[in-house]
Amino acid sequence: MNIKAVAKLANVSTATVSRTINGSPKVSPDTAARVRKAMETLNFVLNTNARALGSGRSNLLGLIISDITNPFFPELVKAFEDIAVSQGKEVLIANTDYDPDRTMHCVTRMLQRKVDGVAIMTSEISEHVISFFLKRKIPVVFLDTGEPAPGISRINIDYPAGVEMAMQYLTQLGHKDISFISGPLNLNSAKTRYQAFMESSAREHLSAKAEYVQEGNHRPDGGYRAMQRILALEQRPTAVLTSNDLTAIGAMGAIFEAGLRIPQDISIIGFDDIQLSAFTEPPLTTVRIPHKDVARVAIEALLGTQDPISKEPKDGAQYKIQPIFMPRRSAGPVPGEAHSFKRRRADRLHA
Repeated sequence: MNIKAVAKLANVSTATVSRTINGSPKVSPDTAARVRKAMETLNFVLNTNARALGSGRSNLLGLIISDITNPFFPELVKAFEDIAVSQGKEVLIANTDYDPDRTMHCVTRMLQRKVDGVAIMTSEISEHVISFFLKRKIPVVFLDTGEPAPGISRINIDYPAGVEMAMQYLTQLGHKDISFISGPLNLNSAKTRYQAFMESSAREHLSAKAEYVQEGNHRPDGGYRAMQRILALEQRPTAVLTSNDLTAIGAMGAIFEAGLRIPQDISIIGFDDIQLSAFTEPPLTTVRIPHKDVARVAIEALLGTQDPISKEPKDGAQYKIQPIFMPRRSAGPVPGEAHSFKRRRADRLHA
């Protein structure tokens, strides 16, 4: 059975069958249902390998992420796939688990499947991997790494702006002793957030004691252990900024285990704004990275950096994604100053 037989049975054009298979919104629900019924009757399954050999294009986009267990990435995957399907593309997903060696294996899988482009949403990328794609003229978009070149685009998350928003919020609440739990400092994105915290501390004339900065692993267990080390300090900070929401959630567990309250005894702020963050107790104040915007510009970059006729790569682009501050209830005034903070805020409102 082939696509022509499906079109004949469904009484539609082969183009309509193709659009239905690709999930195009241009096909009416009734027509799409008729096409799917014809495909089921004929036991038809599209041979994507044959299509790739015939057209030179697989209509397949690769998406490489760091950690499928981190809710930020499934939310990004969903947004990426929703947009890709609307463009008639399928998605092949690979997970590196923050391992540079495993990244190369993921890249090999993408090449074997003859993907039309790859979005690499992870920091653990070597120059060798970048040259791999350059030689094969496959469009690539990187997150927070690489430099724009023919066929290569880059998405930059403005982490410093997000860290600055969080720090300003805490200092306005009266906090001067602020701790930071970073991600693994061998990752570019984690290092960037750490540097932003140090620079913001300097601008705000905060002490930024060495022991106030603890390294985590972007996961709850790392946040939990880092927070235990912070709570064991002789002079405990009044607020903690974390490198991502999973770290913050782990840190909250350590705080509660120590018999302390959030934010009455210690304030905490996350980074990413995964869906779970709004449902912790108290709800987590955090910095949102708009994953839908990341997915949209990633696909825009992939589809726009290869000439559809010559297949030659066009110049890549550079995109900047602005984070959004999400104040909730996990950050409050310095312990013992809640009443004076409310009074200062009321004075400002009535000034």
